[in-house]
Amino acid sequence: MPTIQWRPAVNALTVPQSYKIVHVPKNTAGYSEIAADLAAANPSWNAEMVEAILRAMPKAIQARLLNGEQVTFEDAFTYRVSFLGKLDAPDDPLPDRDDLIQINVHVSAAFMREFRHAAQLERLAPTQKLPLIAAAEDTRCKLHDVLNPKGVLKLTGSNLFFEEDVEGCGCVIEGTRSGRTVQSQFALISNTSVLLVPDIPIQEASWNNEYKVSITTQYTEHGLLRTGVYERKLRSPLTLFGQGNEGILTDNAASPYVTVTSAIINADEMLRIQAILDIHADHLLFNLIDMEEGGKAGPVVTVTDKGVYTLQGFADSAVSSLEIRVDNYLDLVKMIRNMYSSRVVDILDMKTT
Repeated sequence: MPTIQWRPAVNALTVPQSYKIVHVPKNTAGYSEIAADLAAANPSWNAEMVEAILRAMPKAIQARLLNGEQVTFEDAFTYRVSFLGKLDAPDDPLPDRDDLIQINVHVSAAFMREFRHAAQLERLAPTQKLPLIAAAEDTRCKLHDVLNPKGVLKLTGSNLFFEEDVEGCGCVIEGTRSGRTVQSQFALISNTSVLLVPDIPIQEASWNNEYKVSITTQYTEHGLLRTGVYERKLRSPLTLFGQGNEGILTDNAASPYVTVTSAIINADEMLRIQAILDIHADHLLFNLIDMEEGGKAGPVVTVTDKGVYTLQGFADSAVSSLEIRVDNYLDLVKMIRNMYSSRVVDILDMKTT
C-alpha cells in the first residue's frame, strides 16, 4: 500500500521543546511521470501525446488568467488572480511593486476530503544529530558566502563544536574541482559559531574559485563521526589585471563560462560583478556593484546568449568599464538556476599592473 512518509523534527521556536511533523517526499514527479501514469491507466492513450498536452496546459491556464478569468477544474483545483498591497484611497494609483499581482491555487473541499480519507501515513526515524552550518561570512568584507584569503571566515549554525585534537574531527575547505585542506587556524570553536583564518586550496584553473566547507565532529567519546556540509558554495576573490582572457563566474568547469577580455581602470580597486537569472523573461542581467550589499551599482546589461558585452562602472569607481565575453551561456544559466538560487556574484580584485 502506498504511504506518505514523515518524520518528527525539533521545533526550535517552542518552549518547552516540541516537534514538527515534516513530510519527506519519496520522489519528484513531473510531466513525463504523470503522463506515464495516465497512459498506464488508459491503454488507448499515447504517453507522448499526454505529456505534450500536460506541457501545454500551464500556458493555456495563464492565457485565461491574463484574460481576467478564473480557471476551475471541478472537484480539484481553482486558479485565480489576487493582489498584494493596499490603497489609502479608492482612486489611488496601484503600488509600483513586482509582487503586486499574485496567482493563488486553491484545492477543492471534495479533493481534500477524498485525499485525507485515502492517505496512509508512515513514520520515519528522526534524523541523526549533525553539525548544521547555517551561514558563512567573511568578516573583513562583511559579505556572505565569500572565502577571502585575507580575511576571517565566520561559520554560524548549531552542533558545530569539535575537538581539534580528536582524529577525524575538524573543518575542511574543498574545491569543487580539485584541492582539499584541513583547516588549522581557529580563533573560536563553539556550538553555534566557528571563526577561522582560511587556508584555501589551489584549484586547477584560476576561474575555479568555488569551494565547499564542512565540519566533522564526534558527540560522544565512542560515537561515530558526524559531518555537516554547508549547502551553499563559497567563492574566493579573483585577481584580474585587465589584460584579457581571465575567467570568472564559473564553477568546476575546465573552461570558463565568462571571460574578462579588457577593462578601463585608473587605479587598483576591489568590486563585484553579479549575474542574475530573470526567471520570468528567461535571460541574464549583468552589472558591476560595489563591495556593500545594497550599495552602488552600474547599469544593468541584458544577456540572452553567448557574445561580447560591455559593463559600465558605478559612481566614483576606478573601473570605467569592463568588457566580458560569455563563452558558455547555457551552462552559466544552469549553474545560476540550480546552484545559486538565481544570483551568482564574483569579487574582482582589479589591478592596474
